[in-house]
Parts: sequence; C-alpha cells; structure tokens
Amino acid sequence: MESFGSLAAMLLHAAPDAVIISRSDGTIMMANRRAHEMFGYPPDGLLRESIDALVPDDVRARHPALRGGYLGSAHPPLRRLALRGCRRDGANFAVEVSLSVLASPEGETLVTAVLRDDTAHRGAEQARALLASIVQSSHDAIVTTDVAGAVLSWNPGAEMLYGHEAAAMLGRSIDVIVPVDRRADEAEIRTLVRVGGRVDRYRTVRVRADGNPIAVSLLVSPLRDADDAIVGITTTARDISERERTEAHVQAVLDAAPDALLGVDEDGRVVLVNAEAERMFGIPRHDLIHLPVRSLLPEGLPATSAVLRTKGDATVLDIEHVTTPSDAGAAWAGRAALRRGGDRLPVEIVCSALHTDDGLVIVAAIRDITDRLAAQAEQQRLRDETERQRAEAGMQRTQRLESLGQLAGGIAHDFNNLLAVILNYATFIVEDAAATPHADDAEQIVRAARRGSDLTHQLLAFARREVIRPRPLDVNTVIAEVHQMLRRSIGEHITLTAGPPTDVPAVMADPGQLEQVLVNLAVNARDAMPAGGDLTIDTAAVDVDTDHAAARAGLNPGRYVRVRVSDTGEGMPKDVIEKAFDPFFTTKPSGQGTGLGLATVYGIITQAGGTVQIYSEPGLGTTITLLLPASDAAPAPPPQATTAGDLDGHGETILLVEDEPALREVAERILRRAGYSVMAAENGADALRKAEEHHGRIDALLTDVIMPGMLGKTLADTIAVARPETKVLFMSGYAQPILTTHGTLAAGVHLLEKPFTSTELLTALRHQLH
Repeated sequence: MESFGSLAAMLLHAAPDAVIISRSDGTIMMANRRAHEMFGYPPDGLLRESIDALVPDDVRARHPALRGGYLGSAHPPLRRLALRGCRRDGANFAVEVSLSVLASPEGETLVTAVLRDDTAHRGAEQARALLASIVQSSHDAIVTTDVAGAVLSWNPGAEMLYGHEAAAMLGRSIDVIVPVDRRADEAEIRTLVRVGGRVDRYRTVRVRADGNPIAVSLLVSPLRDADDAIVGITTTARDISERERTEAHVQAVLDAAPDALLGVDEDGRVVLVNAEAERMFGIPRHDLIHLPVRSLLPEGLPATSAVLRTKGDATVLDIEHVTTPSDAGAAWAGRAALRRGGDRLPVEIVCSALHTDDGLVIVAAIRDITDRLAAQAEQQRLRDETERQRAEAGMQRTQRLESLGQLAGGIAHDFNNLLAVILNYATFIVEDAAATPHADDAEQIVRAARRGSDLTHQLLAFARREVIRPRPLDVNTVIAEVHQMLRRSIGEHITLTAGPPTDVPAVMADPGQLEQVLVNLAVNARDAMPAGGDLTIDTAAVDVDTDHAAARAGLNPGRYVRVRVSDTGEGMPKDVIEKAFDPFFTTKPSGQGTGLGLATVYGIITQAGGTVQIYSEPGLGTTITLLLPASDAAPAPPPQATTAGDLDGHGETILLVEDEPALREVAERILRRAGYSVMAAENGADALRKAEEHHGRIDALLTDVIMPGMLGKTLADTIAVARPETKVLFMSGYAQPILTTHGTLAAGVHLLEKPFTSTELLTALRHQLH
C-alpha cells in the first residue's frame, strides 16, 4: 500500500480529489498529491501522521472517540459530509468528506476518506441564500419574468404592492398589472432588455388587484443564467404615490416661502423652483427648469466643494457696500439677479447643500433687497444730516468759544492790570498797617481782587486762552497732593475715596490747571450731595481705538490716562448734560454759582489734547471721565520752594517796562523795597533809549507783553542782541497770542501772570536771576 508502482496507485495519485487512507488508530498509510496540496504538506509529508492533525483544534480532542464509535458500529459508507479541515498553517477551511471502511489482505481495518475543498461551493450557496433572503425581505416589489413576460418569481413585496399572491401570479403574464395604455411601452422595454439594456428610475403606473392605479418607480434589468445568457427580466418596483404626495406638500411649502428658491444640480442647471422665483425672475416655472443658473444669477453660485466645507450650513454670499468719489450716493457692489427683459435686481443669496436621490443639489434662497438698500440709503442720509448738524453745532460752539476767547482776552489785559494795582496796594496797606482796622479792610480788598482774578482765569481757561506750562506729571501724585485740600473743600458729610494708585503713564499737563480741574469737579459733586454721599476718584490706562466712544466723538486713537470722578448725588437729566459745558450755565440758585466750573474743566482738558465725558442719571449720581494723552516722558520733579529770605535783591539792576502807570509804580515800589535798582520805562522805545544811555550792567528786563508801539517780545529780542547777558521776565494778563504756541508757553520763555503779588513777582525774578 505504500508503493505507487501499480497503475491503480498512479491513478489514485493523480485523482482531482484528495484521497487519504488510514488505519483504525488514525495513522495515515497513504495520501495522494491532491491531499498534500489541500492541507499544505510537502510530498509524503502526511505519511505516518495522525488523521487527527487534519481536524480543527476545537474538535480535535473528540475526534478519536468519534472515529472509534464509527468503526465499532456497522460503519456504513458516509457520503458528502460537510465538515471542516485544518491546514498545516492552522487555517480552517470547508471540506466535503466521503468515508468508507475496507479490510486489507492482512485483515487490518482501513478507512478511506475522499475530500473535496468546499469553500467556493459553500460561499456560492450562502450568497444564493442571502440573495434569496434579501429578495424575500425587501419592501420593494421584485418580480422576474421570462423574455416573453411570464412571471417566474414574485416576492412578498410584490404581494403587498400589487395585491396578488405569488401562487396566483407564477406562470401568468406580467401584463396583468400593466394598464392597457402602457403595454406598448412595456413591450419596448422588454425588447431593450433582451439585447442587454437596462432602465433606471422609470416612473410609470401599475394596476393593483383591486383595480386601482398606483404610481411606481421601476428598475428593469436582464436576468442571466450561469452561462451569462439572458433568460428573463428582473423588475424592481417602488411605490412612489406617497412620495409624490409628499413632494406636492413640499412644493406647496416652497411656494409659500417669501424668498425665491432655486435648486441647482452639479451641472449648474436649475432643477427646483418656487412661486416667488417665478415672480422675481418673471419666467414661468416650466421655463425655469433646466436653465443654466448663470442666466438668472450672472455672478453664479459658489462651487459645490465650498458649500460642502460649511457642512451643509447656510452660507451668506458676499455683499459689499462702497462709496464712489464721483457721486455722493452709495453704490452697492455684489450679487444681482437678472429678470426677463434684462433688469438687474440687487439680491442677498444664502446657499446650502442638499443630498437627494438624484445627487447633490445646491439650494439658493434669494431675497430682493431693493427696499432694504433704499432704507439703508435713507438711514445713511439721515446719519449724514445728523453729522452735518452736529458739525454745524460744533462749529457754532467753536465760534462762540472764539468770540468768548477774544472777549476774555480783551478784558484780561486791562482788567488784570487793574487787579494787580488793587491787589498790591491793598497788600501794602496790610503790611504797613498791620493789626489795625485798616489792615482788615485791606484784606477784604485782597480777597475780592483774587476772586476777580480767578474769574478772569476761568474765562480764559474755558475759552482755551489760558497760558499753560505743561510738564510730565504722574496724575496719581497730583491727586495725592490735592487730596487734603479736596477733603477740606467738600466737608465732613461726604466720604472722599481715592482709588488704589494704578500703574499709569505720565501725562503732559500744567499741574496747577490739573489741580483746578479736580477742585472744580469736587465742588460740583459736593453741591450735588447736600445730604452727604460718596465721592470717588480713580485712574487707569486705556487704549482708545476707532470703535471707542471717545474716538467716535473726535478724539484721536491712542493711549490715554483716564481720571474718573464719581459721586452719588442727585444726578443730571439729559437736557442738563447737553448744556453742562456751556459758559455761565448753572442749575444752582442765584449767587451760588458762576456756571464756569465744568466750562473751565472742558477748556483745560481739551486744550491739553484730551476730552471730557459725562454719564449721569437723575437719582443715580454722576461720573465725569477725563481722558488725557499718555506721554513716554518721566514725571518731572516739582520746583523747589523759595524761602522769604531768598527773595531780596542785592542791588541788581532791573529794567522795568509797563505802559500802565499805576502798575508800573506798584512794580517799581516792590522792587525797590526788595533791594533792587530799578529803571522804569513806559513803553518799548523808552526802554531802548534808557538801556542805551545806561553804561552799567542790566541784570534783568521785566516787561509787559502787550504794549502800544512795540510788543514786549520785540523789545526783549532787541535787548538780547545788545545785552545778551540780560535775563528776561515777561509779565502779562493775556500773553497767549504773543508768547505761546497753541496755548503752550514757548521753551525758554518765563512769564509772570497778572495780577501778581509782591511775593510772586520777587519769586519769579529770583528764579530768573539765579
């Protein structure tokens, strides 16, 4: 048996099926070539192996007992058992096995196994079973007929759709369910399928068993046998009656939409429209279908990929508003719709993606925005008109300020000269008649003169005609320095709180003016809280961009320091806020206010390049916000105070020039009493003549700024040429137009403002000389 020398052995070895002969204990005695190939063994590799090695692991332990039970019985031949085999690499596969038992010449029991790889056959059987299961479970009606139209199969879906049972339809003509007027069409379709054609998504009508028609969608394809020959026709039908009703309802909803709706396929053609689209474009629905979308929307729609990137969300297409310099109106550049006749409509388009049975559709909702643009144009016109009126109001305000400034300047020059005379003669009386009733009277004169001087300075500050001496300041330091004075000014019934100092940049401002701003605001807050309350001052650094409210009001964008003064007082109504900065406007009783407090604040802050804003509501208090431009400079140290002993002169020669005789006499008297040698002149020409005649040193020129014939600055320039060692100190009650640039005192210029006291004059002169 182990030899293949005989012809029978050669035939067995070449057999197409695997043949394995084993002893009763399972030892393999013979295996042909196909057996080695099937189980993955080399030639003769199976000999003397156990037949159990060819059984899968999960049944290998039970296999000897199964083999013994078979051999211990009558062991009839077994045919085509569906089992599993195990290859040498451990892979399992389907195998069909036939077994028989025979006795060898020596009387030994042998088992012959003929095996066939059943993988492909079982796969095909499973596929056929699966296909049959799908056909049977499908909700679609699946019917097969022969080429002549006789029914070969009729699934449960067909029974439900058409109302005919399968047993009643098998062998009958398919024309039973085809309306008479459609049978010619069906004959053409069968002819097409016989030559290998197919029909997809064919809408037609069928007749149910009860005689009622039903709308269906058909897929028709040829039925082929194992040799690929066409032996019949397969028809898959789906009831679309409900879908058509749904589509009718959907179309009704679309027609009720206020916007025009277009469905556009991937080829750029219209496949869906609604009633508003017909009205907008002036084209009937049947003419709109299949039109290229660019014939309706010249700019087209976005690419399908662009809409898909939004994950189907609606995407508004671009609409841009531009103003052309050629006209004052607004022109709209963007999307337009083209009506029949060539009229263009400005439109807004929103797109989204819709997946349908026919492929991807871009749905565009189109809205006519003609009325909206007209409304926006009207709004823009109203805004422009409002802006024009605001600009005119600002111009009128500026003109009023200019007029007030001119008036204040004219008054200040002469009025401050008078006040200087009154103030200093009254001071002489106080000093010479100390501890007498005359000294007390003179003190009242001094106080009245100072109130007059303050009023003049307030007028100049509001009109932005005040001479300022800006230097880098730390606003937190200024607030700390004025804190005690503010506490005394507002009274004990008001709680004053200065916020924790914040790290803010320096500002360029006049320290005296900034203190005046804080005092004015504190006094206003005090008057708004007669029963007591809280007054809070805090600071912060802010960045003003183009969207900031202050920038919209005209402030240049940039970095600013914010000073905020808030009270819990009575607050102000809107009509009072609008007039709060007007000069002489006050809500206080007669005699209790000049109406220049906020006006002065406004003038000082705007002259420094900042702005003032008010927020107030009746009963909720008031917040005044100051914005001052930030500076990169470091805060300057305050000037050192001069003691009384340092004010006396030591015989220095002073050339005094003043066109007002009374003030000239006062100034001369102050200087001589302090130990200076004085040459007094009534104007510039007189001063030049006396300077030329004087052969000694002239230590300082003390001159008025505004004089008839020659201005003080011209005089000083002339003296500087002849006597460069001579110091110059100007004095004036209104020096801004002559000595300043935009209200800021020119560099190197020293000014003593009228009215001045003897101490102020001597201090200024001492600083100039030393």
